[in-house]
Amino acid sequence: MLNEIYVLILIIIATVLFYCFWFLRNPEVKIPTDGIISPADGKILKIIEFKNNEPIDIFKGKRKFSAITENVAKNGYIVVIVMNIFNIHWQKAPLNGEILSVKHVKGKFLNAVFGSDDLRATAENERCEILMDTSKGKIKVIPVAGVIARRICPLIKSGQKVGKGENISLIKLGSQVVVILPKTELKIKEGDKVKVGKT
Repeated sequence: MLNEIYVLILIIIATVLFYCFWFLRNPEVKIPTDGIISPADGKILKIIEFKNNEPIDIFKGKRKFSAITENVAKNGYIVVIVMNIFNIHWQKAPLNGEILSVKHVKGKFLNAVFGSDDLRATAENERCEILMDTSKGKIKVIPVAGVIARRICPLIKSGQKVGKGENISLIKLGSQVVVILPKTELKIKEGDKVKVGKT
């Protein structure tokens, strides 16, 4: 019985150390001077092109995404990045710009990481929508909550100017980050691994 208690204590200590010193790590990153940088660490799950904010066929028929794209651009891309517990969970500004709005949207807490090919979590989960005005047009970064990852901490506010690569939010556990971009040349594809502030 005593040995089981010791093992339990060691597991708790190891978990706390992992969370504090690895999971919440925020290493310094050398930010590229050109292009739009990835605001998140992870893997590209989907790249969805939208045109005139028309409904998009993502799962079980048409799912209208216009609510998250209409104030960015009429035509562009929805880039869905999935994160796991080993990714860096700080999100960075993809370009220099001004924060136009920070909006909390209530929703579900569906699985946002594993087996999420139907993008249901992307469309329906609780999230924080960060809208930026940049030299490339408006860009939106959306940290998305998951089953366990129910806490998103925005680090900026409306009217604030941010530099490219500056921290803008933190997700406390593995989940998704969605990026809404106006029509532009993409140098990524589905399945690519991206590095926050580098890719």
